[in-house]
Amino acid sequence: MSKGVNRVLLAIAGLVLIALGGSVLAIGLGAPAPSWWLHHGRGDVLLDGAERTRWRDQTWWWPVVIAVLAVVVLLCLWWLVAVVRRRRLAEILVDTGDGEGAALRGRALEHAMAEEANGLDGVAQAHVALTGGRGGARTRVLLTLEPHVGPGAALHTLTTGALAHARDATGLATLPTEARLHAQKHRPERVT
Repeated sequence: MSKGVNRVLLAIAGLVLIALGGSVLAIGLGAPAPSWWLHHGRGDVLLDGAERTRWRDQTWWWPVVIAVLAVVVLLCLWWLVAVVRRRRLAEILVDTGDGEGAALRGRALEHAMAEEANGLDGVAQAHVALTGGRGGARTRVLLTLEPHVGPGAALHTLTTGALAHARDATGLATLPTEARLHAQKHRPERVT
């Protein structure tokens, strides 16, 4: 789901909730209610006795209510998963220089970058993920460093090594990267 669609849906949902909640609050505090509004004054309840029991004898009522609520819950869960999930880049189009292009699989590039980063001095483990869309590729790198390596040196070798090689191989002008560095757990050394 694109950021624009997500922002529009969140804005609409927010405006509806603010309008409903604000109007109920205003009427509850004594503001006059319009004639078409659901509530007519401070003492009015959300559902009176007649409204609560109007459809009780209808056999179709409760299955419809449960089905509608289930659909709403499923749509909310789908939206949450779409927002939380980060899109991985399936492929990158590489200019081969002969007027044609080649498609490079995103997983292959991730694997090659991770292998090169794992070979760097002081890197215990590396994970690489390509994200982004047609507008441009982005890289997320997670490096687990050995205790003797400084983060500045590891970041410099990553930038001049694996990231530079990936940028050159794909022909991308830029390859924005988010790098997270973690130190490898180690047991304390005994001093004698």
